[in-house]
Amino acid sequence: MSFTDLIEKHKSWIERTFEKLDEKLSHCAVRSREKIPYTVKDGVHDDRKNNITWWTNGFWGGLMWLMYEATRNPEYEVTARVSEGLLEKAFEEIDGLHHDVGFMFHLTSGASYRLTGDKRSRRNNLLAAMLLASRYNSKGEFIRAWNIENSEGWTIIDSMMNIPLLYWASREVGDDRFKYIAVAQADMCARDHVREDGTIHHIVMHDTTKPKVLGTRGGQGYKEGSCWSRGQSWAVYGFILSYIHTQDKKYLEVARRVADLFIEETKKTEWLPRIDFKQPETPLKYDSTAGAIAACGMIEIAKCLEGAEAEKYLAAAICILQAMEKNWCDFSDENDSILQMGSEQYKGGVHIPIIYGDFFFTEAILKLKGSNFLIW
Repeated sequence: MSFTDLIEKHKSWIERTFEKLDEKLSHCAVRSREKIPYTVKDGVHDDRKNNITWWTNGFWGGLMWLMYEATRNPEYEVTARVSEGLLEKAFEEIDGLHHDVGFMFHLTSGASYRLTGDKRSRRNNLLAAMLLASRYNSKGEFIRAWNIENSEGWTIIDSMMNIPLLYWASREVGDDRFKYIAVAQADMCARDHVREDGTIHHIVMHDTTKPKVLGTRGGQGYKEGSCWSRGQSWAVYGFILSYIHTQDKKYLEVARRVADLFIEETKKTEWLPRIDFKQPETPLKYDSTAGAIAACGMIEIAKCLEGAEAEKYLAAAICILQAMEKNWCDFSDENDSILQMGSEQYKGGVHIPIIYGDFFFTEAILKLKGSNFLIW
């Protein structure tokens, strides 16, 4: 079955799901206009304005831009602009900014500039790109993660989702230096974060004076050497994005290898992803955000392939999204969150709604619906 035929087969479900998303989010856009949500409390969005450098603070504005691009409902644009205005204050707390400025600004300021041509948004996104580029260690050939004491050599697989900001900056200013850094980071992640079996090291520690791995850390997974599913999903989507931006087939190959592992493991639990694919059988802990992120990546992988190869990844993405929509989505107006059962890490913040779950679930549905706007 071709890509188009598979989409057509599920068209009614895709359209119904999008309509439910639009109905709910159009209300939330007004209710939560002055907020930067992370999760919900008693069904109501919380507000992270007092922690303005928190890494997830761009997802609400990014979600609003996704919905604006899909519907042209001005309420989404108004909320997106308010969110960006609030987020600008993060530049005043520069010590709190780190490798996740792509998550923060490329989804808000970057989307704003590309959709509306706003020059202030362009400035914000370029400032974020410069901050990210400044974290590059030219001797160790990596972008440093976080600002934790004694972590100068640490890298994180999440960075694969931040480097699209650098690809954009290179094109925008006509200077390949940003792209060179992004490619160096992608090459390092492919070499040092992706294991032979296709699983992922969340955190890798490097020598700061030369390209050399000193060790790894378990990070947010079950333990050192396990397989944190959201880290796996960052790699699925991150490597296919690097392929899209560079057309270097080695990134497509890595994306497929990592996605193959995600698919095989998620099949074991009826397409509902566990927090860690090597966690104990009990208690059974899930992470819906990993499924939404991986689905986005798999759809993009499918677009880059043909025939049965494309069908494999598109079908898997649809299976994951349908399983989560059936079991974990709340489209009621009494609860500001949509995708439930997100998990921050294996040891804490388990089975809660998280804003990037809603973002990536919505992004995936829009991809299936036919949107060609790649916010990354």
